[in-house]
Amino acid sequence: MKKIVLSVLSLGAALSLNAQSEHHASWLKDASVYQIYPSSFQDTDGNGIGDLPGITSRLEYIKSIGVTAVWMNPIFVSGWTDGGYDVIDFYKVDPRFGTNSDLVELVNKAHSLGLKVILDLVAGHSSDQCEWFVQSQEADPNQRYSDYYIWPTFKPEVKASKNLAGESDYTELMNQANNIVSKFVESKAPRGPHFVKNFFDTQPALNFGFANPDPTHPWEQSVDAPGPQAMRREIKSIISFWMDKGVDGFRVDMAASLVKNDFDKSATIKLWKEDLAKWFKQTYPEGVLIAEWFNPSQSIEAGFDIDFFAHDGVYNYSTLFFNMDRMTGGPATCWFELEGRGELNTWYDLFIYQYDKVKGKGYASLPTSNHDFNRPASTTRATVDQEKVYMTFFLTMPGVPFIYYGDEIGLKHIYGLPSVEGSWMRSGTRIPMLWDGSKNAGFSTAPEEKLYIPQDPDPKRVTVEMSENDPNSLLNFTREMLALRNKYPALGNDADWKLINGLEVPYPMVYERTTGSQKCIVVINPTSKAKTTTIPYTGKTPEVIGGSFTKQSYKGDAKKGVDTITISPVSAVIYKY
Repeated sequence: MKKIVLSVLSLGAALSLNAQSEHHASWLKDASVYQIYPSSFQDTDGNGIGDLPGITSRLEYIKSIGVTAVWMNPIFVSGWTDGGYDVIDFYKVDPRFGTNSDLVELVNKAHSLGLKVILDLVAGHSSDQCEWFVQSQEADPNQRYSDYYIWPTFKPEVKASKNLAGESDYTELMNQANNIVSKFVESKAPRGPHFVKNFFDTQPALNFGFANPDPTHPWEQSVDAPGPQAMRREIKSIISFWMDKGVDGFRVDMAASLVKNDFDKSATIKLWKEDLAKWFKQTYPEGVLIAEWFNPSQSIEAGFDIDFFAHDGVYNYSTLFFNMDRMTGGPATCWFELEGRGELNTWYDLFIYQYDKVKGKGYASLPTSNHDFNRPASTTRATVDQEKVYMTFFLTMPGVPFIYYGDEIGLKHIYGLPSVEGSWMRSGTRIPMLWDGSKNAGFSTAPEEKLYIPQDPDPKRVTVEMSENDPNSLLNFTREMLALRNKYPALGNDADWKLINGLEVPYPMVYERTTGSQKCIVVINPTSKAKTTTIPYTGKTPEVIGGSFTKQSYKGDAKKGVDTITISPVSAVIYKY
């Protein structure tokens, strides 16, 4: 009888896992994504700015890396005060990139190569030049787009209540200061003296309503009011317009920003879960939704497939790579450094929380970098050996891998560049791609001074052409790692993950990936010294299947109950049992 009960329980567990995965596109389980900042990738018309035909011309190269999808930052008509994230027309490709037909051609070619195409959806705001906002500014509040935006009639004072200890109520203060009052922008529009922005002043927030409307603030509409409901329909219309042209999904910018005065994000989660994401999955079951939420425990609950666990910022973490001055690249105290002064506790505590929350439901993915934060190849990580170590880490962790363009060749983060189209300190991560030894490294035929952002000035800079011809290049190593990930399910997106060395000895990092009967162990040592560590005794001698190292040794001791691993400086090794 026990055997029957156990079999039923096992079947139930299997059905539960299948049910969890049914709401994801079938291709996600083996997916890997290549992110492109379009202005910096490939210019074909000689104006110094990348374009869609340029991306189309490089799709074979992208395919050769081993990824399965391409995500492009915004390509829509923009005011270019925030790198394309101030959208004027959500239904039209910006002329600097080409035409809507150019995008369809890109999508069709990508699909012929087996690549998916993901666009960037700016759901929380538009440009102040958008037709919707222009009409919304008029005195008549009853036009088509009047309630697409939020028009406060006065600016409330920031007042935090006091608790019994005489301290300000943190929740109330943060709710007001972060979400509303600090986002009021003065306006001379007939509609009112202020509007609410989302990021820059040129990015008025779209109106999805307020979590708890204050009756003394007439501009605070409920999430079910006609204006917010019309805004939801517009977002669905935008999504359908592009999905029906063959696009495979969206990465949603500032996905958590929609409902205002929503400190715990419960109203925003409900909006996505019960409406936008639900509708998307029902309408486009093979489509994917990626959140820029930076809190997978919330975004996956909201119905997204993937969210980022990014190595930047306080809530995610900066201790692995960027516990440094982002403006200057000054002295670093982080885990991926030669000196070995870092610690794993901060990163581990945050990661394991998110991983456990979303396991079996969605993906908490660690990108190599992106358009908003520093590249890993930087002032303190300048050699190909160092680059191979961190790439091993990125491509053996759970979740869907994201490779930012150029990171596969070790494109360096350049500090001290001028701000371009609202990039500010982010210019250094948006530099043009380095393709070959021709003018401007093959990025553009424009005069050097006309390039979108200056390129890496190092005369020894690494290009794709150099990397292709070097069997020991980071590019070819990245290809090997993605191939290894595809070959061994234990290294894949859905396989289990567990740290198996103690946090009290932070070097090397040793973690286990398992699925079914297959198990792999990954050992990472970014320091300039050889490292030795012990793990629980396995009774097996594993096979080395990948990595980058000079020396490694693995010895089991049944009497002591431990396996001892020694790894050379600046090395990574992958074992399979």
